[in-house]
Amino acid sequence: MLTFMVGSKQAFEVFLADVSQTQMQGKTDVLLEFHVDDTTGANEKDSLMDMSFHVPTSNTQFIGNEERTSAQVMWEAIMSGTDGSNPSEEAVVTFDGIAILTPRGRYGVELHVSFLRLQGQASDFKIQYSSIVRLFILPKSNNPHTIVVVTLDPPIRKGQTLYPHIVIQFETDTVVEKKMKLSRELLEEKYKDRLEESYQDLVHEVFVKALRGLSGSKVTRPGSFRSSQGGYAVKSSLKAEDGLLYPLEKGFFFLPKPPTLILHEEIEFVEFERHGTGGASMSSHYFDLLIKLINDQEHLFRNIQRSEYHNLFNFINGKNLKIMNLGDGQGTGGGVADILLDTEHAAGDPYLARIKNQAGDEESDEEDEDFVLDKDDGGSPTDDSGGEESDASESGGQKEKSSKKEASSSKPPAKRKPKGRDGESSEKRKPKKKKDPNAPKRPMTPFMFFSKSERAGVKKSNPDLPPTDIAKKLGEMWQKMSTEEKQLYIQQSQVDKKRYEKESADYRAAAPVVPVDLDSGPANDSD
Repeated sequence: MLTFMVGSKQAFEVFLADVSQTQMQGKTDVLLEFHVDDTTGANEKDSLMDMSFHVPTSNTQFIGNEERTSAQVMWEAIMSGTDGSNPSEEAVVTFDGIAILTPRGRYGVELHVSFLRLQGQASDFKIQYSSIVRLFILPKSNNPHTIVVVTLDPPIRKGQTLYPHIVIQFETDTVVEKKMKLSRELLEEKYKDRLEESYQDLVHEVFVKALRGLSGSKVTRPGSFRSSQGGYAVKSSLKAEDGLLYPLEKGFFFLPKPPTLILHEEIEFVEFERHGTGGASMSSHYFDLLIKLINDQEHLFRNIQRSEYHNLFNFINGKNLKIMNLGDGQGTGGGVADILLDTEHAAGDPYLARIKNQAGDEESDEEDEDFVLDKDDGGSPTDDSGGEESDASESGGQKEKSSKKEASSSKPPAKRKPKGRDGESSEKRKPKKKKDPNAPKRPMTPFMFFSKSERAGVKKSNPDLPPTDIAKKLGEMWQKMSTEEKQLYIQQSQVDKKRYEKESADYRAAAPVVPVDLDSGPANDSD
């Protein structure tokens, strides 16, 4: 306890356990910083942040000398009562340059005896181990990263935003060796069977083992659920943010933003929904999952691939959670679950297919393949010829213009003769060179893979957007992505480039020695 006396009367007192750090300011001032109650943003209460004491050299209670001032003597006395929570103490283990998704940034992570510290360029968080509720280790499917979540109560605060979950992203295959900077006596007395002297393992495993040993927190890993691709999560979106939904043994966890933890005991019911917009094709490819809580709060996870339905349904049903539209074969409950189970019923309605064709819907999977840039390299010769016809035609009255329009619509190649040296050569140049159907398909860029993957989801969320605005929106989404988030598509592009190089080499090797178009020789010579 730190007690401040005015004469013989007590003015105030401070529990040293509430002091998060203390440091010297100059030679005569001592600064105390207190643990902040991060939940005060909700109830609008003020809290004491820091306090500074001026200790003159003439102080008679804390007597200094030539080596130590009176303020230093007081500072050391306060440090001895703060249970080693001063940041100047050496950290037990440190991790540098760690990518944290929430709150976003790169931080140096220090694990001390009694608290966790995150040091970033603009933010510095100190978290008492007593605030850590649980740790989660959640690998990403088909991705070189593993997410570790530190769940807090009370949460930390950055500005006016509360963060109950710290979402940390580690590179899955990185191996580190860390030594715990603790004496053997302390390891035996306080951390026996909880900490080892050193660790050599994957970086996320070392971090979790060290944090669990120091804080005593429990760790949750993925349970029995597996997606259709063998992963631990399904792709979905929440509040217009794309992410991963992890079905766990005792709850659901959506990551990375906004990180949302839903316990099974909080759920009133779940409901499978087929999104009404986007046409029958879109409805058959995706579905939504609505989770309603006992407190009437709802979470809608959208754009889940239809291939994930069976595994997700079986998992939820196995946890004895109430499914509102399960369907009992008697026409009750809406029957959406039964419809999703029936593949032919979902995608084989000829009437819907006919209406879709009449509407000229271009958002099928086949059209997504045509969306790549190499499909549009040549442009449209009809469009080009139209412009050239207008420039090359002679001026005249309305009659001449009318006849010119008829000629352009009926015989567009004939109007291009003025551009050639003679009728024969121009006639040969009119048709575009046909692409060899056996030629290898050009490699796709990372953005093309991203567009192919996300275009259907953007179209479903924005059914009224024209194709040009969808392409613009995809470009904006791509620009906002970090390098780590683009890594999957970069790798896909690299694989596709190797495929193209191999197929090109095979194609050139199989090409005939004699040129196919022998008539092009004289023309080239004359050029």
